[in-house]
Amino acid sequence: MNDETNQAGQLPDIVEGIRQNAKMAVISGVVLIIAGFIAISSPFYAGLSLTIMLGALLLVGGISQCFLAFQAGAFGRGLLIMLVGIFTAIAGLYLMRQPVAGLAAITLFLVAYFVAAGICELIMAFQARPADGWGWILFNGIVTLLLGILLWRQFPLSGAWAVGILFGIKMIFGGWALVFIGRSVKSATADVAG
Repeated sequence: MNDETNQAGQLPDIVEGIRQNAKMAVISGVVLIIAGFIAISSPFYAGLSLTIMLGALLLVGGISQCFLAFQAGAFGRGLLIMLVGIFTAIAGLYLMRQPVAGLAAITLFLVAYFVAAGICELIMAFQARPADGWGWILFNGIVTLLLGILLWRQFPLSGAWAVGILFGIKMIFGGWALVFIGRSVKSATADVAG
């Protein structure tokens, strides 16, 4: 009985901690949804922002590799690390200074990815054809392949909208997932507390 009292005494703290995290998950989800709609409403600027951020990350990564090369002996064992670091930093600077060209390059990468992934998914669908759900794999492959073809046929114009819209859609879906998880945890903890 005494153990039950201790557990009952501790239960509200645990439930309150879960509720606080659930609320934060819902808030974070709503922020992601709003950011996703902003990205979709101005996809060019969202794409440029992502390109500049990727460039900054590459620059920092390249500089850190160069520091590692100096630690390892830049003109001996660390020469290859130094070269990779220099190339990474140059790529980062290029993306930061030329974000439109970088956005076009990212769009071409997406074209190649969607076409290759779509073809692979179509092959997987026909290999799995007698199994339940093979039609969903086929549908996903067709949509993925068509998206790659659409981006390619509209290139370079697709560079102005593709990355921002795709990233915006990703943020919206990620935000909804957080909202649903937060709400379900919140209602589950309310059931436990009640």
